[in-house]
Amino acid sequence: MRIMGIDPGYGIVGYGFVEYDHGKFTPVKVGTITTPSDMEFYKRLRVIYLDMQKLIEHYRPDEIAVEKLFFNTNITTGIDVAQARGVTLLPAVMMNLPIYDYTPLQVKSSITGYGYAEKKQVQEMVRSMLHLANIIKPDDAADAMAIAITHGLSVNTRRLMEKYDKSINK
Repeated sequence: MRIMGIDPGYGIVGYGFVEYDHGKFTPVKVGTITTPSDMEFYKRLRVIYLDMQKLIEHYRPDEIAVEKLFFNTNITTGIDVAQARGVTLLPAVMMNLPIYDYTPLQVKSSITGYGYAEKKQVQEMVRSMLHLANIIKPDDAADAMAIAITHGLSVNTRRLMEKYDKSINK
């Protein structure tokens, strides 16, 4: 299964593709979509949409995993990021790809076993799980890979639960 992880934003969108097969992760592509801060906001959204569309068409993920947003301080920034998140996911929606949301707490718990792990701990575990020589840079790209890995790990649990539910409901 090919999974695309997304760390949404409007200045930088992190993305990462992994192949997941029976508990093994293989990195496919990792990077960022960046937009200049001096560009008109709606033009930034257009860049994000078009770049995301190209990535999805080229790398053909089976499922999309994305960080769920929550904001507790700056609502204006939160609204802008939410708009960018919608535009980021629109190509996947248009291609009928399944999309799954994960909170930062879920990602940290999944990757490190501790929901309040430091960013460096998560990055190091991602590096280790993907058998990379160095941690992924920038942080947004590393976060996207962590989200993709989290989804892969949750797929096992979800499928086991579905089998269990079917066996009970026979």
